[in-house]
Amino acid sequence: MKPEISVVIPVYNEESGLAKLFDRLYPALDALGMPYEIIYVNDGSRDRSAAILADQYRLRPDVTRVVLFNGNYGQHMAILAGFDATRGDIVITLDADLQNPPEEIGNLVAKIREGYDYVGSIRRQRQDSAWRTLASKAMNRLREKITHIKMTDQGNMLRAYGRNVIDLINQCREVNTFVPALAYTFARKPTEIIVEHEERAAGESKYSLYSLIRLNFDLVTGFSLVPLQFFSLLGIGLSFASAALFILMVIRRFILGAEVQGVFTLFAITFFLIGVILFGIGLLGEYIGRIYLQVRARPRYVVQAVLEQSYDQDKQSS
Repeated sequence: MKPEISVVIPVYNEESGLAKLFDRLYPALDALGMPYEIIYVNDGSRDRSAAILADQYRLRPDVTRVVLFNGNYGQHMAILAGFDATRGDIVITLDADLQNPPEEIGNLVAKIREGYDYVGSIRRQRQDSAWRTLASKAMNRLREKITHIKMTDQGNMLRAYGRNVIDLINQCREVNTFVPALAYTFARKPTEIIVEHEERAAGESKYSLYSLIRLNFDLVTGFSLVPLQFFSLLGIGLSFASAALFILMVIRRFILGAEVQGVFTLFAITFFLIGVILFGIGLLGEYIGRIYLQVRARPRYVVQAVLEQSYDQDKQSS
């Protein structure tokens, strides 16, 4: 039977928590009374995650599929590979660490059935550290102003997508992208709901501070030209200000004579302008880097193997 719900779960070094995930995920989906499939994407785990997923596939081959990468390509590439393998009309993304309770899937499915084609989620009480919570809120506000993409809680993986959104995402071939934002741009009727949030069942966060910064750079540069436009306007403004300062210094030179004390002021202004220029070059480099990665046309990820039951086996078993 064709699944109605597809659950995509990226997995990276999660061996200590997968058993708990299985114990809660399958009963939660069975309770919905709808045909479903679960697609685990092993993102080059260095522990026993791949072997544990293979064992789980042998236990529940009717609803379990496993995509094995040949290396580590990142969470969003794992999600895109899962999207490409889905067959359901409703697609759910879920983290493997159980910070998002699988029991919340039913609420997202119910919201999709109301006619929405993209359902984001907002964590009721975040169980993250204070700095992660503050940094996330600050980036949310900045991102919304720059890209006009409204996601209250962009760091939450638990989301639901309609088939129309998934088909459009699968047509994209961007090397670097932020999947929830990409889905938001394609959705005709997006919404958000509040969900519970729990402490990590096992393991540790795979996102370092650098990874979070890189993710937000991808989000901003991948969906807006506002940063470039801002620096263009800033450059014009600084040019006029520099010209005005130069004229002022020339006038003072003829009226008051040479001023040694003013050298330090000029140094400070020069260093400030150099800092602005270097930051602007770095920002420009982000956009050029995206172009460079895109024109190389290399595969975004490489699938080593897929564990799944074929359609012929499904027909024979039925």
